[in-house]
Amino acid sequence: MRLLITGGAGFIGSNLARTALAAGHEVTVLDDLSTGSKTNLTGLDVSFVEGSLLDERALDASLDGVDSVVHLGALPSVPRSIKAPLTSHAVNATGTLQLLERMRVHSVDHVVAASSSSVYGSNPALPKGEREWVRPMSPYAVSKLATEQYTLAYQQSFGFASLAFRFFNVYGPGQAAGHAYAAVIPAFLDAILHGRPVPLQGDGSQSRDFTYVGTVCRVLLDAAERRVSHPEPVNLAFGTNTTLLQLLDLLRAELDTDFEIESLPARAGDVKHSQARNDELRSLFPDIEPVSLEQGIQETTAWFRSTT
Repeated sequence: MRLLITGGAGFIGSNLARTALAAGHEVTVLDDLSTGSKTNLTGLDVSFVEGSLLDERALDASLDGVDSVVHLGALPSVPRSIKAPLTSHAVNATGTLQLLERMRVHSVDHVVAASSSSVYGSNPALPKGEREWVRPMSPYAVSKLATEQYTLAYQQSFGFASLAFRFFNVYGPGQAAGHAYAAVIPAFLDAILHGRPVPLQGDGSQSRDFTYVGTVCRVLLDAAERRVSHPEPVNLAFGTNTTLLQLLDLLRAELDTDFEIESLPARAGDVKHSQARNDELRSLFPDIEPVSLEQGIQETTAWFRSTT
């Protein structure tokens, strides 16, 4: 199988490329390197196309000979989208539509697309099922809702075999820290390992369904290999519910150290609580066993220590 991974030089994409190559597949990566890095692909035998989802020529070059697409390319981050809403919309919504249209031209009809749990927004339900109402709280969340809905609309309109996953706080080795839009686990680890106060936005009671990147990549590759399709979005998480204060306790135990906490205001557009129902995921991928948060934290911490 030849697999195209959009955003393949990013955190999840490069992990998926490594997983797919280990399984014997050929991999093409499309990435404009705006948030990803070619160093994430060092040592990997991939065909690399540098370009944007908005660049028709780059899409055409990427799709040549492809059997399936895993669409991870996006401009991430709620705060970034609040700062630049039009840019987030262009890349995440229009970029997805552009990709789907070029797939039609190249007769590539299987796509697995990454949406986000942020689409649930102000819906207070826990755990959150795919048929719960959505109410995005940020331009980023709106753009990811467009990503998933365009993907599913092409299933209905053009006969695509498509699958739209709602990701929930993916973490693990390779996730960058040290920038303004860093995710919470790398931001915490980077601060602790460099002896800085841990930046805690809000009171720490906000909760997340953390999902290890290795588990996510196994699901994504299985979906591509079996050409899995589903008419509705599917949560890609396993129903855990961990507060940021509990996460700090886990890191304190794993690193066997104490640290100061820098209390910061809550971020605009942030969802207070996030937890997935995973009935649909389990029915489509019954053999997937998730890596526990404790094991995932161990492996992530080991990676951070090796790069610090």
